[in-house]
Amino acid sequence: MAGGLAVAASYSNIYNYWQKPFGGKAKSSPALVLTPYNKRFSSSIINSKTRPRLAVCFVLQEQKVHSEGEENCPIEREIIAARLALKLAKKKSERSTYLIAAIMSTFGITSMAIMAVYYRFAWQMDGGEVPLLEMFGTFALSVGAAVGMEFWARWAHKALWHASLWHMHESHHKPREGPFELNDVFAIINAVPAIALLDYGFFHKGLLPGLCFGAGLGITVFGMAYMFVHDGLVHKRFPVGPIANVPYFRKVASAHQLHHTDKFNGVPYGLFLGPKELEEVGGMEELEKEINRRIKLSKGL
Repeated sequence: MAGGLAVAASYSNIYNYWQKPFGGKAKSSPALVLTPYNKRFSSSIINSKTRPRLAVCFVLQEQKVHSEGEENCPIEREIIAARLALKLAKKKSERSTYLIAAIMSTFGITSMAIMAVYYRFAWQMDGGEVPLLEMFGTFALSVGAAVGMEFWARWAHKALWHASLWHMHESHHKPREGPFELNDVFAIINAVPAIALLDYGFFHKGLLPGLCFGAGLGITVFGMAYMFVHDGLVHKRFPVGPIANVPYFRKVASAHQLHHTDKFNGVPYGLFLGPKELEEVGGMEELEKEINRRIKLSKGL
C-alpha cells in the first residue's frame, strides 16, 4: 500500500477555468491530487478575492511492487541471500549439535556394553566352570531382541505414535526447529527397559539374568542402528559416511521416506523391514523411483 496526499481547494468566487487533463468538461470546483503516481499536475487557482478553503486528506493506494516475471531488485536479492545464509548456518549448527550427541552416546553406550559383556563372563568364569547355557542364552537373546525390536517399533509406530501419542510424534512429521524434537523422547523411553535389563543381568548369575542381559544388549544394538539409519541416513541429522552407499540401507531410507509422504496410508511403519512392507501393499514402483531420486541427489545430478 502506498500513501498519496490529496489536496482539494474550493472557492466561492473563482474564474471558471480548469485544465482538463482527461478531456472532461470544465469544473467549477477544482480539485488537485498530489500523488507519486500522477505525472500530470495541473493548477486552476486564479486570482480570487475570496480566501480559499483548503482540505487535506490522505489517500491509500495499492501499488504492486513487482510485476509478474520482474526480477528482484538488488536490495531484495541481498536480503534473500542473507536469510538463506542465516538459515544454512543455523542448520549446520543444529547438525553439529546432534552429531556430538550421537558420537558421545554411541561411543559411550558401545564401550559400556563391550565392557559389561567382558566383565560379566569373566566374573562368572572365576571358578573355572564355563556357563555355556547361560552364554548361549545371552547371545541368542541379543539377536532375538534386536530383531524383535523391529516388530515392536512397527506396532508401536502405527498403534501408538500415529494414534494416542500423535501429539508427541507429530513433531517428527513437521519441519524441525532446533537440533532436537519432542519425538526424541521415545528414544529415551526405549532406553529405560534396556538399562534395567542390563543392570539386572550384569549383577546376577544364572540363566534368567543371562537372558535379561542379552535382551538389554539387543535393544541397545537396535537403538544404535536405528539412530544411524533413521536419524543420520534418512533425515540427515548428522553425516553417516559410507553407510549411505550401502544398497540395502539406501533402500531402507527410501522406504521410510515414503512413510513421510503418506502415499500408502503411512506404510511402512517399520524401518529395517520397510521395503518388505511396501512390497505387500504394491509400493515397489514408488520405492524404485525414490531410490533413483536419492541416487541422483547423492551424485549432484
